[in-house]
Amino acid sequence: MDDEETELRNPFPSPPSHYTRYTNLNLKLLKVLRERAGEDADLYALNQYEVLSDQTDVPDWPLAQLEKPRVDWILEEGHYTVFGDTWFIKEKIPSLAELGGQQLYPADPNVDRRPALISILRSLLVTYSKLLNSLLLPPPTASAQIEPEWKRHLEWINILSQNIMAAANDLRPVQARGNLELMMRRQVELRREETKAIHLKCDTLEAQLAGLRLASQGVASQTGPLVAGVVDEQPGHLVKEALLLQSSELSTVDMLSWAEEIA
Repeated sequence: MDDEETELRNPFPSPPSHYTRYTNLNLKLLKVLRERAGEDADLYALNQYEVLSDQTDVPDWPLAQLEKPRVDWILEEGHYTVFGDTWFIKEKIPSLAELGGQQLYPADPNVDRRPALISILRSLLVTYSKLLNSLLLPPPTASAQIEPEWKRHLEWINILSQNIMAAANDLRPVQARGNLELMMRRQVELRREETKAIHLKCDTLEAQLAGLRLASQGVASQTGPLVAGVVDEQPGHLVKEALLLQSSELSTVDMLSWAEEIA
């Protein structure tokens, strides 16, 4: 039995030792036994040798062990056991009472646990003080049958510590929700800051473009008189080029490029 428990708790357990019993013959005997006993009958309470008296090779172990697990029983109990570990159908944090401990705070999560936890903390401090006092007492004699006082205080401190740890574990979902809410708020703030910086940059670029437009318009207004003076002073072929230059309209892109070159 100890070897089976050790094997069940092995991280890589071997198949169950009774897997060799699932033979075609044994499954056929189980089917016959179930048909003769009825669907609602308890096979463990029946004498399979009497029910299967006309069959051969009836095993000496109960054929009911070959039946599939009752799903309705698992749903009713809320948990099942696999390889020595208990698994709950609905994922939840088991309470201290469900784990076999002595729970000193209310099990209902809707009830305020702060008064109980404060009492547990005070009891822990008082018990720790008593433990220190008991360690200063002379040791008991070998013939004494009374349990040492320090041992009782140590057991009570262990129970109180388990309750504080279990109550803290019950707050894990609340802590996770709070951390998630804080993280989402921080992401929203970062996005707002990035959007604000983008808007400021866009406003700066728009102001620079407006200044360049004004500069280009001023340069274009000064180009006309300069070209007229060139026409009066230059010979014929230069006058023709100046007239062509005056007749051609400068685009805004050309003026912006010119402004960037001289800047």
